[in-house]
Amino acid sequence: MTVLFSELLVPGWAEGENAMIGLNAVTGIYGDDNAFTLPCHNSDPEIFFSDKSEEIAYAKSLCAACPVKKQCLEGALSRQEPAGVWGGELFEEGVVIAVKRLPGRPRLNQNLVATA
Repeated sequence: MTVLFSELLVPGWAEGENAMIGLNAVTGIYGDDNAFTLPCHNSDPEIFFSDKSEEIAYAKSLCAACPVKKQCLEGALSRQEPAGVWGGELFEEGVVIAVKRLPGRPRLNQNLVATA
């Protein structure tokens, strides 16, 4: 599944007292001519929505030097993004998480994993 940023723009989000920060507001800060030079616009969008820890780390590293990183994170928090890397942070179910939990049951004793 490929997600285009233009598909994520929802009319009405930036209106009223419960307004959310839309993607156009974020990329527009950088300037219309330069918006498509942002790291997220020049990379495979799949890495920003991956389940693989290596790809998530790579996506976060792309965000590290982004000039609109702070605005992107603020916008994602206001929209409660359901998933993906936004502003250098990993989102799941609308909140920032440290790491993505893989499918399956976690080990009962995590110390056994570290010593094995």
